[in-house]
Amino acid sequence: MSTTQTVAPARRPVRHRMRSRSGTPFLVQLGIWCGAAGVLALWWSNTASVTGPAAWLTGAGRITGLLAGYACAVLLLLMSRVPLLDHRIGTDRLARWHALGGRWTISLILAHTLLIIWGYALAAHTDVVSQTSTLVLHYPDLLKGTLGFLLFLATAVLSVRAARRRMSYETWHYLHFATYLAVFLAFGHQLSNGADFVGNPPARIAWYGLYLGVAALVAWYRLAIPVKRGFRHRLRVAAVHREAPDVVSVHLTGRHLEELGAEPGQFFRWRFMARGLWWAANPYSLSAPPHPRHLRITVKTAGGHSAALAQLAPGTSVWAEGPYGSFTWRASGRQILLVAGGVGITPLRALFETLPGQVTLVYRARSAADLVLRDELERIAAGRGAVVHYIVDDGPPAAAPNFSATSLGALVPDLAAHDVYLCGPAGMTQATVRALRQAGVPARRIHHESFAF
Repeated sequence: MSTTQTVAPARRPVRHRMRSRSGTPFLVQLGIWCGAAGVLALWWSNTASVTGPAAWLTGAGRITGLLAGYACAVLLLLMSRVPLLDHRIGTDRLARWHALGGRWTISLILAHTLLIIWGYALAAHTDVVSQTSTLVLHYPDLLKGTLGFLLFLATAVLSVRAARRRMSYETWHYLHFATYLAVFLAFGHQLSNGADFVGNPPARIAWYGLYLGVAALVAWYRLAIPVKRGFRHRLRVAAVHREAPDVVSVHLTGRHLEELGAEPGQFFRWRFMARGLWWAANPYSLSAPPHPRHLRITVKTAGGHSAALAQLAPGTSVWAEGPYGSFTWRASGRQILLVAGGVGITPLRALFETLPGQVTLVYRARSAADLVLRDELERIAAGRGAVVHYIVDDGPPAAAPNFSATSLGALVPDLAAHDVYLCGPAGMTQATVRALRQAGVPARRIHHESFAF
């Protein structure tokens, strides 16, 4: 059964900074493909001719090796947390690009390995087992390259969805760091054995420049900046409030927090310096607009880390990496619809208070007890003149119907003219996007960001 409650309008909301769409995703993808074309041009310029099966196999191995080496640098760049990429493209989209690129990179690495061994074996008139032993044991840096290859394969296996579901976020996150070691181990082999680099100083300089440039970005944005901000802002836990049986809000205080440049809808990766928590930095959204002296996150228990937040003591030191994400206001129309599912209300609650225009919130949960921050939502709605629909599904999740174009249209008149901000479980998000498209909402007006990465 579903129930709906509406809060009537009263007055206008507060305005905040506008974030407009840009062509950054297209430009970044164009740059990546241009780089790949440059890598192919390097092979072409160093290849006079290809004659015979061994040369064809070896040539294909060289191409896949060059592309795999280039792809490794691109993968690290995508996850370097450069603000321009993160804020203009979105963390979830970068994560999807990274995952897709990772599958292609592993395929290229496998193809490179098999093609080179096969091609060299044909040229030497030997079998592939003997040729593999010769390459690994007698070619410079290939033993390290082999270890890097095995680490890449292990990471690929652990990233398969079936394996990923059996691990906690923290375990998966730290095992993923093995890719840094794999790239380091494989780098020397590329220059010492790659026919396109041996005796080609400009190519070697360009390759060093690519990898050192990416390494500098990773070191600066993933290590130096968080440490610098940790000492600058001195974040600490001020209080922990229980919002529901399995949901808590963590209030944090600090200094000069306006310098973070956080916006409603964004998230940080939080590292709580408490026993059992200090080693993991987990992503949680701001559940209230950022303030120069305090921030707030609201977290639902979904594992050991999130469950432990309820026991945090006031005064606990906190290190925050961010802000991240592009789930922020993009100017388009004056009518805005927010659709939340469960704890997906957290970033939308911050947007609800600050987005300009005429705002409608549709908040869906399994039970009335799961409607967290409800009192705040009603105060905001009454203060800014917004409409709130609460939809409660009594019964098991499998029996709860998804939003449809008809049901959303009944709740929100002139639905197609709205900008929609959507956050909730993956299944609900996908179904709601389909319903919105069927209702005539243009794709450019549907804004959603997955926080499951």
